[in-house]
Amino acid sequence: MIRSLLIANRGEIACRIIRTARALGIHTVAVYSDADAHAMHVRDADEAVHIGPSAAAESYLVGERVIAAAKETGAQAINPGYGFLSENADFADAVSDAGLVWVGPSAKSIRAMGLKDAAKKLMQEAGVPTTPGYLGEDQSPDVLKREADRIGYPVLIKAVAGGGGKGMRRVDDAAEFADMLTSCKREAASSFGDDRVLIEKYILSPRHIEVQIFGDTHGNVVHLFERDCSLQRRHQKVIEEAPAPGMSDEARAEICAAAVRAAKAVDYVGAGTIEFIADASEGLRGDRTWFMEMNTRLQVEHPVTEAITGQDLVEWQLRIASGEPLPCAQDELTIEGHAIEARLYAEDPASGFLPSTGQLRVLDLPHDLARIDAGVAADDRVSPFYDPMIAKMIVHAEDRDMAIHGLADAIDEARIWPVKTNAAFLRRCLLSEGFRTAGMTTGYIGDHIDDLAYTPEPGDAHWRVAAMARGEIDGSLIPEVGAGVWQAMTGFRLNAAPAHRVAVVHRGELRTVDVAEGDDFVAWTIDRDGIVTFEHGNAFLFQTPRALVGAGAASADGAILAPMPGKVIAVEVAEGDGVTKGQKLLTLEAMKMEHSLIAPFDGTVSELNVSVGGQVEDGALLALVEAGNSEP
Repeated sequence: MIRSLLIANRGEIACRIIRTARALGIHTVAVYSDADAHAMHVRDADEAVHIGPSAAAESYLVGERVIAAAKETGAQAINPGYGFLSENADFADAVSDAGLVWVGPSAKSIRAMGLKDAAKKLMQEAGVPTTPGYLGEDQSPDVLKREADRIGYPVLIKAVAGGGGKGMRRVDDAAEFADMLTSCKREAASSFGDDRVLIEKYILSPRHIEVQIFGDTHGNVVHLFERDCSLQRRHQKVIEEAPAPGMSDEARAEICAAAVRAAKAVDYVGAGTIEFIADASEGLRGDRTWFMEMNTRLQVEHPVTEAITGQDLVEWQLRIASGEPLPCAQDELTIEGHAIEARLYAEDPASGFLPSTGQLRVLDLPHDLARIDAGVAADDRVSPFYDPMIAKMIVHAEDRDMAIHGLADAIDEARIWPVKTNAAFLRRCLLSEGFRTAGMTTGYIGDHIDDLAYTPEPGDAHWRVAAMARGEIDGSLIPEVGAGVWQAMTGFRLNAAPAHRVAVVHRGELRTVDVAEGDDFVAWTIDRDGIVTFEHGNAFLFQTPRALVGAGAASADGAILAPMPGKVIAVEVAEGDGVTKGQKLLTLEAMKMEHSLIAPFDGTVSELNVSVGGQVEDGALLALVEAGNSEP
């Protein structure tokens, strides 16, 4: 067995690998960038080595520094996790050339499956069903257009070197093919340095089915059944489950056998996933399920497979890399129950899923209700430099319905502030009719986005609890008759008399709430921003009336707030300027994107708190626009 392991990754997957390695008695070495100096994976590892600045291109993606860290600490092996260098064949070769053990497939296997067109041809030769399409070397627009016409619309244009949802365009009719092709090739060249494409038939009722496979150095290959990853947003997985709902034993046997053939075709060693696209218009059938691609690494969603099989896939990786045979033969693997995983992200669904970064002053996740694979803890920061995943929440139950409701209950108990999350969005997805009845396709979220991604208003119970909490904290009671906002009574407790009233503010709205005895139960906490209540994955901030007055009550709706931490790169107005609705006020650069902030209505800029080059925090008040005369 490997004695010392360096994890060439960060966050949740680094913590996950460390956990199993420690259980096996393996010494662990973490690597970290400037931004991750105090990160959980650094704290969890036995030792850690700094490898560069915050940007991944200058740290986690610099293979030479990772290998140097392994040699410096005497690590025998490197596990790359997923992302970063995990599917970099040159890095895999460099690790082996340095005399270290690479915990993953051979560089040859990675290269064989790395280009979509070459992989598809290889799969065809191995007898693995592939989607009807065009894989030819001739990339001239006329030939590609002619092949698309032959296949029949809709078709999908895919970058040969693509991944992560980039370099893909759906084309519904011949008239738009040329423009879509140009756009796809431009993105492919920019993202992958390779503008070649292939054409595939677009499946109108697609389900994303993938099969977990493992191979060892003794020539053995097994599958650990399938997962369904159909619930996606812009080709990024949101919720995954195992086994796939509606999969018959016959279809499962056929699809999983095809996955094993695919792995054997490239002499595969280690953990891998064969991804298929299924036409579910007639249910899940083996003859209507086609190979898409292979991921030559451990997957983000591997916990659902662990749950239904009772196996530790990271342990399998480490044993196989140590030269041991597969821990189980195929006939020893069975499916028990149903498991569902939700990816909890620091992002704001109501604002186009913009990342939300900053300190997690409140982070309370229900470890008693779900398996929580996290890469951060309370008081840690969600960095703008990396994927903003907070945790994966996994529930394993006797059947799918129990797993769905168990995971929804777990999300109910999540308490996170002030970073915005997709928790409420995940819960709505789980409980939506289409998902509960397994009627989802890969386009389900896009088709129902308005019903799934929105910001609700707090109910009356939240106002009452916030008022009671404020009264409990500072005795801010308002007499029922003739009282002003600043008149207060003392001695208030949570069982105060019904005649007492307390003023609180939520998003600029001031309410004076009658506080009565009752059985309202809404979780809440005190934060430096105010009183925060929680329900169904939502978080609502309530403040004292002073917060409203301090922001300027007359212009509260014109507050221009930073949607995330970032740098101000342009300011288009000055204090006192008249503006019109929709006029650009300033531009913020964050997460390598530019975000223009505009005037919400005609008015005057009464306050401007930023200048070009300044850094701002999430939620910072950047400017105020007062409604009224917009003339300069």
